[in-house]
Amino acid sequence: MNFPSFRLDGQVALVTGGNRGLGALGARAFAAAGADVIVAARGLEQGEQVAAEIRATGRRALALEVDVRRRESVDAMAARALDAFGRVDILFNNAGVIATATVTDLEEDAWDDVMDVSAKGTWLCVRALVPQMAARGSGRIINMASILASHGIPNRSPYCAAKAAVANLTRAMAVELGPKGINVNAVAPTVFVTDLNRHLIEKQPQVYGTVLARMPLGRLGQPEDLAGALVFLAAPASAFVTGQILHVDGGFTAT
Repeated sequence: MNFPSFRLDGQVALVTGGNRGLGALGARAFAAAGADVIVAARGLEQGEQVAAEIRATGRRALALEVDVRRRESVDAMAARALDAFGRVDILFNNAGVIATATVTDLEEDAWDDVMDVSAKGTWLCVRALVPQMAARGSGRIINMASILASHGIPNRSPYCAAKAAVANLTRAMAVELGPKGINVNAVAPTVFVTDLNRHLIEKQPQVYGTVLARMPLGRLGQPEDLAGALVFLAAPASAFVTGQILHVDGGFTAT
């Protein structure tokens, strides 16, 4: 029996929000498994830093600027990526933002921003890159969901709603794109300590303490805890896995 590979040699991965946090972790993890990587983000300078780190390991890497809320920006990013590498085999839709306010204090613009980056941005990136995957009959799409897709906490209503949208969008896309040879899955982390939320964890220990109390492993996630799940969903080893929301949550959803 030939066991399936967890290597990504010869593959090209594109990571949105790849300039920091879990996106940068994903970019580095794909590169370590053998992939060339496109780091796409609004912060081009930080994205170039991540790309430079990857190039230093011997892999090819390119930083591209993109605003995933805007179709023209996403389409331009996709065109540049395909021009530079000829293909994108793995799409990690990681870009996301957080807004913190009660449902009555939340501003409309903040709601729109969270929903547009996570839900609309995921759709726009898939829309732009699926045709070239479908033409080859293969591809891997990994979306960033969250345990908050199925659980609520105070003052995070747009984030909870956006991640629930991403989770069910993942299922719908898996059904639609499976016949084209494209696997679509999502990772659903618990609270991971990143640059995006570090200040919130420090300012609101009672909120995050409630989450921590439900986690059998007894700690918050660190970026490297997500690497294995991402590589698995991108690799040949997950060929028969699609439409799944993989919880990487220290046991939170088991309690």
